Amino acid sequence: MDAKTFDKSKLPSRHVTEGPQRAPHRSYYYAMGLSREQIHQPFVGVATCWNEAAPCNIALSRQAQAVKQGVSAASGTPREFTTITVTDGIAMGHQGMKSSLVSRDCITDSVELTMRGHCYDALVGLAGCDKSLPGMMMAMCRLNVPSIFIYGGSILPGNFRGNPVTVQDVFEAVGMHSVGKMDDATLEELEQVACPSAGACGAQFTANTMATVSEAIGLALPYSAGAPAPYEIRDRFCMAAGEKVMELIARNIRPRDIVTLKALENAATVVAASGGSTNAALHLPAIAHECGIKFDLFDVAEIFRRTPYIADLKPGGRYVAKDMFEAGGIPQLMKTLLDEGFLHGDCLTVTGRTIAENMEYVEWNSDQDVVRPASDPITPTGGVVGLKGNLAPEGAIVKVAGMTNQVFSGPARCFDSEEACFEAVANQSYKEGEVLVIRYEGPKGGPGMREMLSTTAALHGQGMGSKVALITDGRFSGATRGFCIGHVGPEAAVGGPIALLRDGDIIDINAETGTLDVQLDEQELEKRRSEWTPRETDFGSGAIWKYAQTVGNARDGAVTHPGGSAERVCYADQ
Repeated sequence: MDAKTFDKSKLPSRHVTEGPQRAPHRSYYYAMGLSREQIHQPFVGVATCWNEAAPCNIALSRQAQAVKQGVSAASGTPREFTTITVTDGIAMGHQGMKSSLVSRDCITDSVELTMRGHCYDALVGLAGCDKSLPGMMMAMCRLNVPSIFIYGGSILPGNFRGNPVTVQDVFEAVGMHSVGKMDDATLEELEQVACPSAGACGAQFTANTMATVSEAIGLALPYSAGAPAPYEIRDRFCMAAGEKVMELIARNIRPRDIVTLKALENAATVVAASGGSTNAALHLPAIAHECGIKFDLFDVAEIFRRTPYIADLKPGGRYVAKDMFEAGGIPQLMKTLLDEGFLHGDCLTVTGRTIAENMEYVEWNSDQDVVRPASDPITPTGGVVGLKGNLAPEGAIVKVAGMTNQVFSGPARCFDSEEACFEAVANQSYKEGEVLVIRYEGPKGGPGMREMLSTTAALHGQGMGSKVALITDGRFSGATRGFCIGHVGPEAAVGGPIALLRDGDIIDINAETGTLDVQLDEQELEKRRSEWTPRETDFGSGAIWKYAQTVGNARDGAVTHPGGSAERVCYADQ
C-alpha cells in the first residue's frame, strides 16, 4: 500500500496540509522534521495514557513507538500525543477516588480535542488503567475516524511465599491486619511482591474486563488484549495495529460500523462469561451513547441474565489474565460462546472481517481449565447480575461470580460517605447480618461515583465478606467480592430511595430473582421524601464541580453530554 491509495481531499488532514493557504501549517511540520511526502500522507493520531502514576501506564510510551513504526511502514504519518489517567489502585480509599470516573470523560474529551484541533485522519489509542480503556473507546466512537484500540497489557502475578498473589490480596490483607490476623512485617513483605512488573491489575478487574470488551466489541485485534505488558509479543500487536489502521482508512471502516447494538451485546456477553467487573455496566452504555445507541443498565443486565459464567478468573475464581492468554486468549472465550450461540458472529471488526470469520481458525484448547466450554459452564447464568426494586427503580448491579449464597436480608446501617463506613469497619463497630449502606457517593453526589474497594476488601479480610451485605449509589472495584451492590439508582443526591433509608429498615436482596427492596410501603417512602432535603458537596468549583453539573445517571452510563444521537455533523465527515 502506498500514499497514492489515499485521497486526501476526503480526509480531515486536508485542512492542515493541502493547498497554498496551508503553507504556514506545513511549515510547522517541516520544523518537526517531516518530509514533503510525510506531510501529504494521512495523519494518524497515536494517543497514549502514558504516565508515571502506576504500572498500568508505564509501558505505553514504548508500545506507542511500535504503533508508529507500523503506521509509517504502511505509508501513514503517525502523530503521538498523550492524555491523562487517574489510577484507581492509588486513588482508592480517599478523596482522590472522586477523580477517577471524571477522568474517563476527561480522557475522551482531550483525545477528541487533540484530534479535532490537528485534523488527524485516524486514531490508534493505547490505554492501561480502568477508566482509560472506556475513555479511549468512547473517543473513537465519538470521532468516528478509522480507529484501533490497544490495551497496554496486564501485570504479571506476584509470588508470596510460593503462592500467586495480586493487589487484591494486599487490599484484603489490610482487613486482616486490622483484626490482628497479619502483623506489620508480613503485610510489608506482601506489598513488596504483589506487583512485580509493568501492566494493569492482573485479575478480571475493570481493566482486564474492558480489555476483553475491546476484542469482543471489535475495536481491538484478536489476541492483542490478552498479552501481559512485559511480553515482547506486545510490540508485534502494536506494529500490526499501526499497519491495519491504514487499511481501515483505505476501506473507510469506522468505529460506528463496528460498534453496533449487536456488538454491544457481544461485549456484555463476554463480561458476564468472564465474571468481569460491574463497572462494565457503566462503561458499555457510555460507549453506546457516543454512537447514538440506546443501551442502558437494564439492557446490559438482560444479557448478563442469560449468559453462562465460564472463565475461572479472579477475584471469584483461580486464574489471572496471563493464564487466560496462555490458555488461548480472549478468542478462546469468544470461540466457545460463538459455537454455543451466545455471540453474534456477523459483527464487523477492525480486521475487516466478522467475528465469525475471525473465530474460524481458532481451535479449542482442551488441555486448559481456565475457560470452560459454554455448554459446561461454572454456573448457568452470568457472573454479574442486574437488580431492580423499590430501593433501586433505576437499577443496581452485583457481581455474583464465586458466590454461593445470592440471597440476603437484614437491617440497614446507613453511612453518608465511604470514610464513615470504612471507619466503622476498621473499628469493627458493625454487626453480622447488617446491610451496610453507603450513600451520597453517586455521580452527582460524590461527586464522581467512587469505588469502595478499601471497605469491601477490609470486610473480606476480617472474615465478614459473606456475613454482611453492602449497597451503594457509588461503584465497586472489579476486585470486589462478597455481597456488594453498586450503581443503586436514582442516587441519594437526587432524592432516590437510598437517601430515605434509616438505620434498622429491613433490606431484601435477591440476586437469583434480580430484586432489591426495602420493607417500606410507598406511603412511608413518600412521607420521608417530603422531609428530605438535598445535601451540598464539598466542591464549589473546579473539574469535579463542573462534572457534577452535567453528569447523568448511572443507568445510562453517567454520561456528560447528549451523545451521538444529538450530533449534527460527525468530525470524520468535516
